[in-house]
Parts: sequence; C-alpha cells; structure tokens
Amino acid sequence: MSRLSSKSFIQSIKRFDAFGTNTLVENEAGVNYYINEYWTAKQRQGHSIHEVSYRACFKPQLPAFFISQLTQMMDVVYDPFMGRGTTPVEAAIAGRVPYGNDINPLSRALTAPRLCPPTINQVKERLASIPWSSFQHSAHRELEVFYHPQTLIHIEGLRNWLLQKEHAGTMDGVDRWIRMVAINRLTGHSPGFFSVYTLPPNQAVTVERQAIINEKRQQIPPVRDVPAIILKKSKSLLADPPPQVETASLSAEQSDRTSHIADASVQLVVTSPPFLDIVDYEGDNWLRCWFLGVDPRTVPISHCRTVQAWEAFTRSTLTELVRVVKPGGHIAYEVGEVRNGKVKLEQHVLEASKGLALKPLGVMINQQDFTKTANCWGVTNNTAGTNTNRIVLFERQ
Repeated sequence: MSRLSSKSFIQSIKRFDAFGTNTLVENEAGVNYYINEYWTAKQRQGHSIHEVSYRACFKPQLPAFFISQLTQMMDVVYDPFMGRGTTPVEAAIAGRVPYGNDINPLSRALTAPRLCPPTINQVKERLASIPWSSFQHSAHRELEVFYHPQTLIHIEGLRNWLLQKEHAGTMDGVDRWIRMVAINRLTGHSPGFFSVYTLPPNQAVTVERQAIINEKRQQIPPVRDVPAIILKKSKSLLADPPPQVETASLSAEQSDRTSHIADASVQLVVTSPPFLDIVDYEGDNWLRCWFLGVDPRTVPISHCRTVQAWEAFTRSTLTELVRVVKPGGHIAYEVGEVRNGKVKLEQHVLEASKGLALKPLGVMINQQDFTKTANCWGVTNNTAGTNTNRIVLFERQ
C-alpha cells in the first residue's frame, strides 16, 4: 500500500466507521477535532512481542494506525520518546525502518532485543548455561521485601553475570533478550513475576512501601524459579512471528539533540512526550534501573512543573523534528488527557509549533472504554485519568 497524502488521510479519518460509529468533526479556535474510536480498546490485540510493561505507554494500535496509512515499506518511522519501544517495534513488524530515542537508557534495553529476537531454543540453551548454582550470596538484603532470599540470590547473580559480560564486551543478542525479559519480570501481581504480590508491573514501589503491603496482606515472598519464568515469558513474547530488523537506530539523547539522525531522513514520527509532572519515571523504574546497572538519579529526564515550561520543551522538540522529517512527512504527537481534562495539552502543542515549518492538520481524539490499568486503579472512564488519546497531526512543509 502506498502512503496517503495529507488530504487523503484526513478524508479517511472523516469517513472512518470501522467500530460502528461515525467520526464527529468539531472546530475549536480554527482547529478541527476528529473524534471517534480509531483502534480497539481490548487488551492484548497487538503482536505478542509488544507485551512488555511500561508506565504511561500507548497501545501498539496507535502507531499502527498511522504507519499503515502514512508510510510505505522501508520508510523510516521515528519516536523521540520511545519508552518501551512501541513505535519502533511496530514499525519493524510493518516492514519499516525503526528509529527510536529516549533519554533513559532503560528504553534501549527494552526495545533493541525485540527488533531482532533470538529463537526460543537459543534462549533455553543460554539459560541452561548460566551458573545458577554458583550464585550463593546477596549484597542487597533490603530487597527481600520483594523476593524470597533464594530468589534474590538468583536475581542478583543473573544481574552480576550480565553486567560482567557487558563490561567485557561479550554480551550478545541472546543475553540482551534475557536481560530484557528479566527486567520485565522483576515485580508484579502474579506467579509469573519474580516478586511477591506488589503493584502493577509497570512500576516499582519503594522498599518501605512494599513492607507495608506485605504486612497488610500478611504475605511472605515465595520461592520463584527465575530461569523458568524467563523462559515462559520468552515463549509468550515469541508466540507470533517476530521481526528481524537489519537496519535500526536507537539512541539515548535529549529529544532536541539528535544530531546522529540525518536531515530529512524520517517519513513519520509517532510519539508521546512526558505529560508535565504527572508520571514519576525515575521513581517507577528504580528497580529496573538497578538491574540494568543504571543510577536513575543521573538520567536527566524532563520534569516540566508548569504548562509554560512544557510548551517550551515541546517547541524545542518540534524544532528538531522539523530538521529530521522529510518535507511532506508527518508527525503524530500524542498528549493524552491530564488533570481530568482541565489542561488541553494539544492546544499548547499547536502554540509551540507556530512559526515552524509545520502545517497543523487537526487533532484526532480517540475515545474508548476504560483500560485494564485504569480499572485496576479504580478509575471510571470519562471521569478521571487518561481517558482519551489526543493526537496533534502535522505535515512537514
């Protein structure tokens, strides 16, 4: 399928009715809003390789919607805030060239192994070669609020084994895959994770908070089979035929300082920046960063305390995107809904774009029933939380 022009794409979303409703078009301050359900709200409807947890990430159906209509095979698709890597992974699945960036090196560790995964037999053989029985001690006994002592010994032994291989320059794709899966099994709410019951797997509470959870639930961390859990999750991730990417670009830079990306090389950007200060990426990912050997306090993640600061941050990002996106290419800038809809970030994105070589095409609002995560937090749809995807669409002039 060839990519659509801006005009054809807007016509397609105006006519969209795949889920039984027609697109509602509203105009606010000269900007068209296109309101509909454009992709499914159901859980686990995407490719199995996407099932990696991460706080504040969008569904793979979001980038898939734009990739399928605004790009063609071998076009470059880029996300400057890739998080768990949803956009570059979806681009790889679709036969596009994946580019991704995120200031947190954790993102690259989560994304790169899924662009060219090992086979399940390779994972099984590597797990069998790890000297589990030689791991005898733990230097982080405070983590026993999450893990049985023997489980913690295996987790810490695996961590040290991987870090040694990384420092020696001998880490390969199978090792990186195992590290990625282990990072995603560190904490959770079922026997499929290494930990005792804790909050959802896209964040880690503090040691002190976990001790309170254990006391309230009268729970003691059980023994978990670390290699068996890694193998089981690997089988789940690899259930669908995975991508095998030969060309990709993943980096850990500021979103406005990506000089390694060539001018006018990107056909499509699909991204979602940090939403003001509503998500504590450092606090949520401290345990994952520990396993990776990264001090999260040293990662300069943007924390915009005011809308004005966020707008300035957005303008600097858009300025850089103007440089890397081809004329005629597109940017889909998703800003969700914050502060119960009192702050409409899409308006600040449009304000930040003024004077840049970007033509606003409108704002798509994808409305859906509440998600599993929202329900878990006791959030009722359309009353609190992130209820809609609000995507500002631009064409590069």
